[in-house]
Amino acid sequence: MLRNPVLSIEDAINMCKASELASSEYAEFVAKENSAKSVNNNPQVAPYGLYAEQLSGSAFTCPRYSNKRSWLYRILPSVIHKPFAPIPQGNLSYSWDEIGPDPNQLRWLPFKISKTSEKKVDFVTGLHTLCGAGDIRSRCGLAIHIYACNTSMENKSFYNSDGDLLLGMQFTLQVFEESRGYVLEVFAGHFELPDLGPIGANGLANPRDFKVPVACYEDRQVPSGFTVISKFQGKLFAAQQNFSPFNVVAWHGNYTPYKYNLQDFMVINTVSFDHADPSIFTVLTVKSTRPGVAVADFVIFPPRWGVADHTFRPPYYHRNCMSEFMGLIKGHYEAKEEGFLPGGGSLHSIMTPHGPDAECFEKASKAKLEPERVADGTMAFMFESSFNMIIPVTIGSYQRPLERSYNNIFILFSIYTRWTDQHVTTEMQSSLPLK
Repeated sequence: MLRNPVLSIEDAINMCKASELASSEYAEFVAKENSAKSVNNNPQVAPYGLYAEQLSGSAFTCPRYSNKRSWLYRILPSVIHKPFAPIPQGNLSYSWDEIGPDPNQLRWLPFKISKTSEKKVDFVTGLHTLCGAGDIRSRCGLAIHIYACNTSMENKSFYNSDGDLLLGMQFTLQVFEESRGYVLEVFAGHFELPDLGPIGANGLANPRDFKVPVACYEDRQVPSGFTVISKFQGKLFAAQQNFSPFNVVAWHGNYTPYKYNLQDFMVINTVSFDHADPSIFTVLTVKSTRPGVAVADFVIFPPRWGVADHTFRPPYYHRNCMSEFMGLIKGHYEAKEEGFLPGGGSLHSIMTPHGPDAECFEKASKAKLEPERVADGTMAFMFESSFNMIIPVTIGSYQRPLERSYNNIFILFSIYTRWTDQHVTTEMQSSLPLK
């Protein structure tokens, strides 16, 4: 316990709620005055009798620009838990070799959220693996999950030993109604801002808009037991302890959870002709060892202006040397306004053709090209990866299976009416690029 505490847990929580969150490459926050005040990181006696604990997100000898670590000053150290024991795996799976590859365009309908009257499901029990690739033990690859839950994690926390989540480090998830979302997991590397190149110093996701938490702690015994869940080598384990692990009174460093409002993204787009590649909408990336090739990119398709002249404005038809998983947070996706629904997803694997459906093509081909708002009220996103992903067996038994008729939307195309058996009409020729 804290000696001579001046803040109760209620005071600390209120301080966190009232405080402005800040972002920085290096940050320091305290919930109790002078609790991190020391010349060294690991003093013989930390202020207020706290325990100093380092959280390392990179090898000690990584170059300074990529070295990630934070020092935490806690009421009790993380090591106080009892032994971990396996718990049910649920619908998490990393068994990529149990099913054969499928090069078809794949799409999931929205995933069902159970009602609390049917079954209480929290974040961990509501996790379902959709697809992935690589090997956790060698820390190479990624996985994409969805969660669907209806109950808060009471006296329970979760952390991932296998890599980074586009979600959080150790956390508990409180929900006030049925909740559903997407999770991107990478087994190596960290999410970072993409290089801007000739864009310059400003644009896309700006560093100042990423928020890191202020210090906030629970000084709370849990006689009935607090459950700490670890995902380790793809399996779930649980350990009990009698004190809340959210007892960090102060911290400093650069390895920290953060949050970002997608509405803050500065959109850059063409102001002349043609459709910019979707990489221009990259929020975060996880780099591989090959320059310019990502383990994973997190890309969004936010509200923006469309002004391109002489251009088919929706996303172009494409075959890609990368895998593309798409999800929809809200609204309608511009290239597939019907069928692709919030809470669902699609996977277009490496070199699998994809693009707008027939209805979108006909509509966009005949549209009057005037400045227009695109994607207002919507938020679609893409996880793009250099890995060739596969679907594990467990997803086959989930409540909403793959939409087996998805590829039907691509076989409805007819030979474009302006094309004849012998030649391209004068109207068509006038829109073709000059040689």
